Amino acid sequence: MKRIFSAPGRVEVCGNHTDHQCGYALAAAIDLEASCTAERNETNTVRIHSRGFGMTVVDLSDLSVREEEKGTTAALVRGVAAWFQNHGHEIHGYDAEITSNIPAGAGLSSSAAFEVLLGNVNKGLFQADVSPLDIALAGQFAENVYFGKPCGLLDQAASSFGGLTMLDFNNPNEPVVTPVSADLSGYTLGIVVTGGSHADLTPDYAAVTTEMRAVAAHFGKDYLRGVSETAFRSEIKALRALGDRAILRAIHFFAENERVKQQAEALQGNDIKSFLALVNKSGRSSISYLQNVYSTSHPDQQGVPLALALAEKILAGKGAWRVHGGGFAGTILTFVPDELKEAFQHQMSAVFGQDSCHFLHIRKAGGGEVIY
Repeated sequence: MKRIFSAPGRVEVCGNHTDHQCGYALAAAIDLEASCTAERNETNTVRIHSRGFGMTVVDLSDLSVREEEKGTTAALVRGVAAWFQNHGHEIHGYDAEITSNIPAGAGLSSSAAFEVLLGNVNKGLFQADVSPLDIALAGQFAENVYFGKPCGLLDQAASSFGGLTMLDFNNPNEPVVTPVSADLSGYTLGIVVTGGSHADLTPDYAAVTTEMRAVAAHFGKDYLRGVSETAFRSEIKALRALGDRAILRAIHFFAENERVKQQAEALQGNDIKSFLALVNKSGRSSISYLQNVYSTSHPDQQGVPLALALAEKILAGKGAWRVHGGGFAGTILTFVPDELKEAFQHQMSAVFGQDSCHFLHIRKAGGGEVIY
């Protein structure tokens, strides 16, 4: 019997490149999703048809990492299945038909939603006793080890848990997930997809992680979360041997990590003015210090900085804007006053295309089976 599963995309509200340094992040599941119908096929083969992307077939009798599969859908299917097997869950073959309305390459975690979807299919079809955190970890494992992208756990956790949450990654294998209440009346969460793709940007993402960890290693730590900002600032001259960009990215981390907590407190206290100001500070920090608004390998392609400049002008001191997610290409995140929605969408669409501007809602439910 066919069963239905769903997993939402996510937006990163604050915590730009903090999760892989065991920091804090604020994220929200959104009302764009990957969904599927799935049923067991009584074989050891997974057959997935993704609308627009064709068929993926994976033989589960061999769950070893395949170098030739890295960067492919098959790698994610095999990797998620391997995590379940490694943790004592018996997984077999199934047939699935997958659809998604999450724009690929837009930084809304289409890949994480896909991974969370696969985890819930495995859970549902084969009665695996796993939690939302387990499913997030399975997705991260597949992406890190099998797909070949060194991501943190933010995307998968936000999709798996749902709602608006503050995530504390001090223990990256057991993050503390705290629901955050928010009344954003008068403002709408929006994204602008600038047309850039994340497909060839893995080296840019990896450099952020590598440089931040190099700073941490100077202090004998694996991650910046374990380094005090005071100690860091006392060693800036010596740290220049690592490259000035590494120092600037560490400066971003320390400030951004605090901003996450400040934003959560502002939302809980219904202080929207302070919240929006902090979103803009986050955006400016990503431009100046983290430097992830465009790829230095494609300096002529600066859709994200262009969108940020236009958003700042249109919002005229109202609302907020920032680069979204991993950055370097793709998407910006905005909070648009309701009275400016029409003008904002019109002007952004005139530059980036008719379907570039999306207004979203926070989805309370995380990944799971859809029961009617």
